[in-house]
Amino acid sequence: MPLSDGGVAADGPVAVVSRLLTWSVVDGPGNRFVLFLQGCNYRCAACHNPHTMGLCDHCGLCVPGCPSGALTMKDGKVVHDPDVCINCDACLRVCPRHANPMVRHLSVADVLALLRENAAFLSGITVSGGEATLQLDFIAALFAAVKAAPDLRHLTCFIDSNGHLGADKWAKVLPVTDGVMADVKAFDPVRHRRLTRQGNVRPLASARLLAAAGKLYELRFLMIPGETDDADEIAALAAFVTELGLKTRVRLNAFQHHGVRGTALAWPKMSRQGVEAAAAALRAAGLQTVALPAVWLP
Repeated sequence: MPLSDGGVAADGPVAVVSRLLTWSVVDGPGNRFVLFLQGCNYRCAACHNPHTMGLCDHCGLCVPGCPSGALTMKDGKVVHDPDVCINCDACLRVCPRHANPMVRHLSVADVLALLRENAAFLSGITVSGGEATLQLDFIAALFAAVKAAPDLRHLTCFIDSNGHLGADKWAKVLPVTDGVMADVKAFDPVRHRRLTRQGNVRPLASARLLAAAGKLYELRFLMIPGETDDADEIAALAAFVTELGLKTRVRLNAFQHHGVRGTALAWPKMSRQGVEAAAAALRAAGLQTVALPAVWLP
């Protein structure tokens, strides 16, 4: 279906999917099927998947540089042929909109079919991004369909989100959601806006709402040297989690250069020692579950 920003098919909403994984052990509990949806309402300088931010406007700038001819222009639209694509990602590097011309448009039925192919090996499904909640109608329909399917209802349904969603919208999806992994990019509002181009009132409110509803699986915090690794930010994180409940699971992530573009490439990487020191401070403040990065890049 030639949609640029999602839509509705005969069997319900259609998602714009940047990438999918048939298994992952770092996107929630157990082994998970993961959908990375295209589009984001943040513009994080430290984003390691910047090609998921924008939606293709079919400018065609990516077409000439495609070495395999997988991208062509047809009727004013960029068309991707996965059969000849060599996955070199040259198109992602040249796009001025941080878009992905290789997106797939999947209906709820399409995803259910993929889940059934892999269900024997899965604990659940996680919808991530970009920012997953920009395609909330699709998530709500997909999760409801999973819960209604006798052969799939054992799968847990999770969302990975930046939290920039209002309470009324959360109410639409939480009844069919088992858990949310929510980000807090920074506690200082000026710093948060500088890093993301958005304020932090909504993500903090979302974390409180999710915790009160028993749906906050994990609070995620990206440590960036010279920014979010300072003592004030770590103290604010400790105080916020104390407010939510000391049993709240916190995951500290370390800023690295993998996938990053622009000025952030000149930033120093976050050291393992710095993350471990922050974790020790959080535990000393009474936090009961602090998780560290599963993989440390050299």
